[in-house]
Amino acid sequence: MKLIDGGVCAAQGFTASGVHCGIRKSRTKNDLSLIFSAVPAVAAAVYTTNLVKGAPLTVTKRHLAAAGGRARAVLCNSGNANTCNANGLEIAEQMCALAGRALDIPAEQVIVASTGVIGQMLDIAPIAAGIPALAAALSAEGSAAAAEGIMTTDTVRKEVAVEFTLAGKTCRLGGIAKGSGMIHPNMATMLVFLTTDAAISPEMLQKALSGDVKHSFNMVSVDGDTSTNDMVAVLANGLAGNPEIRGEGEDFSAFMTALNTVTIALCRALAGDGEGATKLLECRVTGAAEEQTAKTVAKSVICSSLLKAAMFGADANWGRVLCAIGYSGAAVDVGRIDVAFRSPAGEVAVCQNGAGVDFSEERAKEILLEKEIEILVCLNSGAASAAAWGCDLSYDYVKINGDYRT
Repeated sequence: MKLIDGGVCAAQGFTASGVHCGIRKSRTKNDLSLIFSAVPAVAAAVYTTNLVKGAPLTVTKRHLAAAGGRARAVLCNSGNANTCNANGLEIAEQMCALAGRALDIPAEQVIVASTGVIGQMLDIAPIAAGIPALAAALSAEGSAAAAEGIMTTDTVRKEVAVEFTLAGKTCRLGGIAKGSGMIHPNMATMLVFLTTDAAISPEMLQKALSGDVKHSFNMVSVDGDTSTNDMVAVLANGLAGNPEIRGEGEDFSAFMTALNTVTIALCRALAGDGEGATKLLECRVTGAAEEQTAKTVAKSVICSSLLKAAMFGADANWGRVLCAIGYSGAAVDVGRIDVAFRSPAGEVAVCQNGAGVDFSEERAKEILLEKEIEILVCLNSGAASAAAWGCDLSYDYVKINGDYRT
């Protein structure tokens, strides 16, 4: 397996595009994106567990059910979440109908998504005006334009792809993502669109995606807020020519490895680009009695506002790590816990057996001034492990969200 260029267009048969249609006031940013498969594709998706859900999620669920877990296109706008609107479902359906006509496919084969401000009416007029140009711009080099079109407060595009082998056939899997704030998923996260030319059944694709998010997107947190519009969708068009994956085995394991490679890369990109963030944080928990304990501890540490603030200040305040473990709800023996901080500048142990140890504050600060920080927690109670990703908490987070609508 190797990393390659191309994002959502790396796999055979996929094209993408992005244009500015007028939802955003700034004409310098794309606000409408399209991904298209040359042939019908197997599709799977996971959605936010927030009881308040964007209308596009409801429409996408309907379409995948009506089309038997298959789709040809993904249409997404930024600048408006189309959530908590009286006519939201109607607008989302209209978006699919417009895309269907432009692509000459049934509207039910369109996955639709929106991101942006909640509770503001979404005008269909700019979308209707922009879709012909969006469809005409579809290109095998269009991943970057599509990745830009789904950005909100993101500061960088997020796209990745890998190449791997199934039964002697070269396959590719790639994706784009958006997400910078309101990130604390409990199923998937933000908006993520994945494409692959591997052949896999609808049941196994859904199993792969649902299983993967437990170890990837569910382990990311920027600010503790679970979005109303979170969705991860994947299309698999089978053009690589491998025997269709219909059950578990060597090929399914290889597919899962490729999927997880892409999703973890996107997780790190999302966490590192958190609103106002200056550092990517990764909490690695080892020595847990069971995996769920490790996951609970890792997520609790990465979600701690006090720890996030300490990391912003390069302060090795390890007591905040133990505090977060203590209220996580995980059954741990506090007297066995070891904690260390690691970065490209080195590693420093700060706690052993639940108690502080002598360390150089100056050396610790050097380590914590780096852009990527690992928080290493060993529970010394078993062989299970887990990782979670987040970012530091800076002054700019409040600035960004203090005037997000205006």
